[in-house]
Amino acid sequence: MNRVTQQFAFSKRNPDLPIMGAAYAKTDPDIMPFAYGFPAPQAFPIAAFQEASQSALLLEGTRALQYTGGPGQKQVQAWIAQRSPLRGIKPEEDQLIVTTGSMQAFDMVTRVLTDEGDEVWVESPSFFGTIRSFITNGLNIRSFPIDEDGLCVDELESALQKAEQTGGKMPKLLYIMPNYQNPSGATLSFARREKLAKLALRYNFYILEDDAYVDLSFSGEYLPSVYSFAPKRVVYISTFSKIIAPGVRMGWAIADSQVIERMKLFKSDGYTSVFVQEVVGQMLQKMDYTAHMNRINEMYRSRRDVMVTELRRVFGDQIDFQVPDGGFFLWVRFPEGVNTTEMLTHALECGVSFLDGQNFYLEGVDGTRFARLCYTYCDEESIKKGVAALHEAWRRSHSLR
Repeated sequence: MNRVTQQFAFSKRNPDLPIMGAAYAKTDPDIMPFAYGFPAPQAFPIAAFQEASQSALLLEGTRALQYTGGPGQKQVQAWIAQRSPLRGIKPEEDQLIVTTGSMQAFDMVTRVLTDEGDEVWVESPSFFGTIRSFITNGLNIRSFPIDEDGLCVDELESALQKAEQTGGKMPKLLYIMPNYQNPSGATLSFARREKLAKLALRYNFYILEDDAYVDLSFSGEYLPSVYSFAPKRVVYISTFSKIIAPGVRMGWAIADSQVIERMKLFKSDGYTSVFVQEVVGQMLQKMDYTAHMNRINEMYRSRRDVMVTELRRVFGDQIDFQVPDGGFFLWVRFPEGVNTTEMLTHALECGVSFLDGQNFYLEGVDGTRFARLCYTYCDEESIKKGVAALHEAWRRSHSLR
């Protein structure tokens, strides 16, 4: 890069972060893409999309293609409002906004609730997309560990108490994924949800509750949202990407009406595609959503079980992981001395990809023993081949030490 480009072309808000995942650049069909955090193509309701698209045009005509759209926007909002009580949420109309994907909701919340230099706290490990977004927004990030019951709330409480006593920086925002967390797969326990909400009220910070995977529950059981314990201190976001299709680029946020009103000011696209909302609105009105999710969850449960069985068979006690009750991912810990960033090179040569663990940690926190494996995208035979290739990659990297 020449000096002129360095000085004038790029914003100083954009640090030198590597492009995520060399694995993503590999399009070879012979590589098993455990790196992808993608839903299974077989999960997409193609027939329902076709019917809904035709209905949107036949019934609404030009309204479906106009700036203002037809009834689809209200249908989508009504569906979200009707499903929300399963999480202990009962939003009013002015407490809900439909967004262009949940990441837009995340960006809007960050803009509304934080300023450059503010303190934000996250789980460790945490979704790399949010870490990067916080960094580019000039926020100071502090992380707290996760165990099998999710975020270690006692450690967070101790940090809050110390900051209060010493005049240290308090968080403006805490970002969490309470259900089937990305990447760990952990679910926050009921007791910790309740305590976390009380801490937000006591210490006057907001919680951004990202519930992207909540409907991917293999047991069919739901814990109440953190929002349900402190609706004035939590912004709840979710997405259609995991339950309908990521290509629709639709999500939503639920929060106090004053927060939602301010979020609208930062909705850079003005509105989420009204035609897509017409199509999705038609689908949600007509489809048997429960049957749809039962089919998806049965498929994902089966794929998870195959990956778990193969990993245990091939690696034995050389690796460790928690078996999640839903979501997309297994979070695998390799033996001491393994560096999964280095191992990824061997994995791609052997025909499998994954995301190396360091991507999910802040600088200074060692995640080199970990790897995130997605079990939803590949079919069962591909999973078996991928695990065998992963073992060969581990063997090669192990033999070089």
